[in-house]
Amino acid sequence: MYDFNYRKASSVEDAVSAVTGAEDGRFLAGGMTIIPTIKQRLAKPSDLVDLAGIDGLAGISVSGGVVEIGGMARHAEVNASAAVADAIPALARLAGMIGDPQVRNRGTIGGSIANNDPAADYPAAVVGLGATVHTNRRAIAGDDFFTGMFETALEDGELVTKVSFPAPSKAAYMKFPNPASRYAIVGVFVAATAGGPRVAVTGAGPCVFRVAEMEQALGANFAPEAVADIKIGDGDLNSDIHASAEYRAHLVTVMAKRAVAQANG
Repeated sequence: MYDFNYRKASSVEDAVSAVTGAEDGRFLAGGMTIIPTIKQRLAKPSDLVDLAGIDGLAGISVSGGVVEIGGMARHAEVNASAAVADAIPALARLAGMIGDPQVRNRGTIGGSIANNDPAADYPAAVVGLGATVHTNRRAIAGDDFFTGMFETALEDGELVTKVSFPAPSKAAYMKFPNPASRYAIVGVFVAATAGGPRVAVTGAGPCVFRVAEMEQALGANFAPEAVADIKIGDGDLNSDIHASAEYRAHLVTVMAKRAVAQANG
């Protein structure tokens, strides 16, 4: 591990000032990615600025049919929240599928979506529910937040303060997990929202994406058979030691069918 300066921020403004004033400063949320990366000497930040001590970044609230989750809320807190389970059961269940207990009790929603690992679970919920990501500067629509593999719309000195999820009439998330890491080899989030059905896929490609053909089919008939024969191309999908692009394309349809079935109860 390379040497770095550790700073614990007392406020969002303090955190931003510390990061922008450093040679190569990084925000530290749960540390589930940055710490292993530094240990493996794949990153060499000059400063890590810890967000854990900032008041107001970890709350969970539900009002007017919208679930608001603070950027520093732990996965385990989202999973255990009765308010989240009542408003969006699929979101609470998704949080319980992330990693193992150690990861769920340290990892945060803000850190997860800011990192945008192509196999992470939360991006599917953000896009699948049409959520809004709030930062210290602006509000970003979920569809515009994830821009590529490990890339987001966040700019230098910008951090996630909360995520607002509008409650759907029904939703579900199903994934085929890597048996060791529990990352999604393919995960599909489906939701019947006020704006129509949404289908978001994680794990299959370099970045979370929607499947328009499935959304159109579900608009006519929100049932598993509506998506059963819809196949997606594998040309832009991931292929690695865990699964080929062809297999991932097949899993998208399988997980979509299962998610719709679960959403319908």
